[in-house]
Amino acid sequence: MAKIISVFKGKTDNTLLQLFRYSFVGGFAFLIDFGTLFILTEYCHLYYLVSAGLAFILGLMVNYFLSLKWVFNSRTIGNRWLEFLFFSAIGLIGLGLNELFLWILTDFLAIYYLISKIITTFIVYFWNFFARKMMLFNKKNLNYE
Repeated sequence: MAKIISVFKGKTDNTLLQLFRYSFVGGFAFLIDFGTLFILTEYCHLYYLVSAGLAFILGLMVNYFLSLKWVFNSRTIGNRWLEFLFFSAIGLIGLGLNELFLWILTDFLAIYYLISKIITTFIVYFWNFFARKMMLFNKKNLNYE
């Protein structure tokens, strides 16, 4: 029972456990992202790529705060603003990948934009986790202030 509790509670540097937790955080951030995409596109009548960009940024912010609180223990950068800048830069690359794959799947392969978003999410998910783990939350790196 203690091992099960340790999966959800306490700090960890175990990459597999962090990936597991990141999956929950990413899942929640995805629901925010996906729901916002749907609402902005269907009800606010924004172009789906504009909606996707705005929704992704909202999901990014949710992901950042939950990742700091629950997923990653070790921090490479001591300054939170600088850390958020790097976290966001990784997220912007993720946003570029998101927009690119969403556009290709929707406009060229004629897949419904919400299905394209689900497919795209899996690709971007791995980029975001491993880039953040290696660059921002790796105790082997130096602690930059």
